[in-house]
Amino acid sequence: MEMAKSMKDEDKMYKFEGVIYSTVMSPAENLEAVKTMEARPDDVMLVAYPKCGFNWMVAVLRKIMAASTGKTDVPDMPPLIEFFSPDTQKFMAQQPSPRFLGTHFHPDKMPASFKEKKTKMLVVWRNPKDTLVSYFHFMNKNPVLPNVEWDKFFSDFMSGEVGWGSYFDHAEAWDKLMDDPNVKIVTYEDLKQDLCGGIREISQFFGFPLTEEQVQKIYSETTFSAMKTGSSHGKMGDVFFRKGEVGDWKNHFSEAQSQQMDEEFSKRLAGTRLGKRLKYDTYCK
Repeated sequence: MEMAKSMKDEDKMYKFEGVIYSTVMSPAENLEAVKTMEARPDDVMLVAYPKCGFNWMVAVLRKIMAASTGKTDVPDMPPLIEFFSPDTQKFMAQQPSPRFLGTHFHPDKMPASFKEKKTKMLVVWRNPKDTLVSYFHFMNKNPVLPNVEWDKFFSDFMSGEVGWGSYFDHAEAWDKLMDDPNVKIVTYEDLKQDLCGGIREISQFFGFPLTEEQVQKIYSETTFSAMKTGSSHGKMGDVFFRKGEVGDWKNHFSEAQSQQMDEEFSKRLAGTRLGKRLKYDTYCK
C-alpha cells in the first residue's frame, strides 16, 4: 500500500510472459518462483477469474475448514499464490496440511504440480457483464491498481488487456477441464440463490464433513451482507465487497456495449457446458 502511494498509475501494472499483473502484488520474482511451487494432494485450492466471487469463497472455505478440521489459523487475506514472495513460498512449503491456497491464474499458468498431484480445485465463475462492472469498480477502489475510465476499461476487458488476461480465454480453458474429477465449478449466481446448497457441495467435494447445524452457521456468517459488514477481510472489506448484486451491469452498459458482449459470449462460450452453467440469457439479457 505504501509503495503504491508513490507510484504513477501507468507503473502499477506490467506484463509478464504476455499477461498483465500488479507491479506491487505480483512482481516478476514472485511469478518466477511460483512456477516451481510444490502442490500437495490435500491442498485446498480456490480458483477464480478476478471479481467472480473469490473473496466471498475465501471466507466460506475458511469457515468450512475451521468447522470440519479445527484449522483456524488460515490467514484472513486472500491466499493468492501469485502474491507470495519467494520467502513466503518457502514458508508455505513448511506449513502443515491441509493448506488453503488460491489463484486468479489461467490454468495454463498454474504451477504444473497442481495437476501432477491431482490437487482438488474449486473454480468460481460469474456472468461476464457483472464481472466487468465489479472489476471496473475494484480498479478504482484499490490503491495498488490504476484508476480507470469506463469506456476504456470496457474495451480493455473485451480485448483481454486487463490484469490476469482475458475472461473468455480463462472460461474456454476451464470449460475443457469440466470432466476432471479434481475440478469443481460453481457459479456466483447459483451461490447467491442457494448458498446453503453451495456450502454442502463444496464441503463434500473437499471431504470436509459438516453437520446441518454447521452449514446453517456458516451460511449466516457468509451471506453477502454479513461479509460486507463483518471483519473477515479487515480494512479491505470495503474494497473487496461492493454491491454483490446480480444484474448491476444494467446501470453501466450502453446498448452498444451490451450487444458487443452478447456477440462475444455467443462466439466464445455459447454451446459450451460452462456457458450453459452461466445462464447468460437469464442474467445478461
